[in-house]
Amino acid sequence: MSSDACREEPARDPSSWTLDQLQTFIHAAHSQQLETARVVAQGQAYDSSHPQEARRQWAKLSLLANRRMLDNAEGRSTRVEQQDFMLRMWVIGRLGPDDTDPDWSPEALASDTLDTLTFTPSQAVGLAKGWRDLPIDQIRELRRHKNLTAHLESLVGYLAPGPARERLVAWTATRPFLP
Repeated sequence: MSSDACREEPARDPSSWTLDQLQTFIHAAHSQQLETARVVAQGQAYDSSHPQEARRQWAKLSLLANRRMLDNAEGRSTRVEQQDFMLRMWVIGRLGPDDTDPDWSPEALASDTLDTLTFTPSQAVGLAKGWRDLPIDQIRELRRHKNLTAHLESLVGYLAPGPARERLVAWTATRPFLP
């Protein structure tokens, strides 16, 4: 193998790859490779030595890898949705909101969160009171709601008063009651 070929081929350690190399990898990757790429990109987004715009680009790449995991999944994936919400909230909180990009818009994140919830807060509290006696599927659904609302305490501070904010505030009060 020539030394030129070695220089063109990315190193085996994805944490040393450029944004473009990791993006190319994500488009061809599957399952565990996508999780590896997601974690690497998220780590780069968290790296405060990078300029703010580069950190947003790395975060966007982490979201791409995360969302690609849904391509081969049957149904929804709470884990993927939660990772999406938490990273988006982290960017909004640390790098600032950007209403021109739905990934960094607090209103879009609020809407996306509400769209994933199948219970109202009052339904969830009602079920949670006797959760130990519920069928496993309902317990699982209550846990799903708890996981998908983990970012709300941070998010509500970015939202203007209105119906969506009020619904999310209700969920922040509901979360402690969920199993």
